[in-house]
Amino acid sequence: MVCQSFYAAAKFAVRAISEGSRKESDKVRCTCTYPGVVTSELANTISDPTARERMISYRKMAIEPDAIGRAIQYAAEQPGEVDVNELVARPLAAQV
Repeated sequence: MVCQSFYAAAKFAVRAISEGSRKESDKVRCTCTYPGVVTSELANTISDPTARERMISYRKMAIEPDAIGRAIQYAAEQPGEVDVNELVARPLAAQV
C-alpha cells in the first residue's frame, strides 16, 4: 500500500506524544484509540479499481462508527483518577 510507512510513522508519533504527555503531568488523561475496520466512505474514493474492490471486500466485516464513539465515551466517563491509556476496538471477526 502506498504511503503505508507515513501512516505507521504518524501513528507511532501520536503514541509517543501521548505517552510523553502522561509522564509530564499527573493531571493529563490521554487515551490512544486504535479502531479496527470501521464503516466509512473510504472505498468510494479509491480510484484504482483493484484497490477499491479489495477495500470493499475488507470492509464487509466493518463495525459501525457508533461502536468507536461508545468506546471513547467509556474512556471519557471514567473518574478523574482513572486513565484508560489504550483503547482497541475491532470487529469480532477480525484476525489479530
